[in-house]
Amino acid sequence: MDGTLTLSKQPMDQEMSELIDQLLEHKEFAVIGGGKYSLFQTQLVERLAADHDHLSRLYLFPTCATTLYRHNGNGWKQVYAENLEESEKNRIMGAIETALKNVDFEMPQTVYGTVIEDRGTQISFSANGQLAPLEVKSKWDPDHKKRLKIKEHLNLLIPEFDVKIGGTNTIDITKGGIDKGYGINKISEYFGYKINEMFFIGDALYEGGNDYPVKQTGVDSIQVSGPEETKELIKMIMGRSV
Repeated sequence: MDGTLTLSKQPMDQEMSELIDQLLEHKEFAVIGGGKYSLFQTQLVERLAADHDHLSRLYLFPTCATTLYRHNGNGWKQVYAENLEESEKNRIMGAIETALKNVDFEMPQTVYGTVIEDRGTQISFSANGQLAPLEVKSKWDPDHKKRLKIKEHLNLLIPEFDVKIGGTNTIDITKGGIDKGYGINKISEYFGYKINEMFFIGDALYEGGNDYPVKQTGVDSIQVSGPEETKELIKMIMGRSV
């Protein structure tokens, strides 16, 4: 979602919305992102004009594929959820606090919203807060080095969980083995698609990024710098589909 279909936590623009509406006329389309379900609705679904028949071709995998939602003709229904236990949440939150101390993290003078957010199936750390403006959070760690350092400590502190970098200033933590690669495997399990029948577009396919596990599944994939490159790829796909 963020960095591929939209700017961070922003709704899709009109052109992207129209392209995805057209794509859904011809293709099954899955969106796997670190954001929670409510953000998928405001950033993606509410921007679409597709009818219910076409929405049945859209699969939503919020919080790094820890959940799956499908449209059944009447509305969106949850298919599964890999919820964290309270003890697991407490362990993760404690590990984040320890890791931040270990790297001498300095809290920004101004924080926008929650820094450590419980998303039910995922705990997310955002250095500037979950509601920080894009121009603020994009400056904090543009080369990912700060988050990779924090991730290294978290990998040692909570090796049983899956830690990945997402968005512009976020680290997402889920149950072990649950990542975007897990989502790819769920697409195979639920919908019958083979690995060689899928194509993945993402902005974080680098090692440590939250798209990186997709590469390990063997799915054909391409990294983009942002939504504008994604639009060009969708246009290319559409040109071969009609």
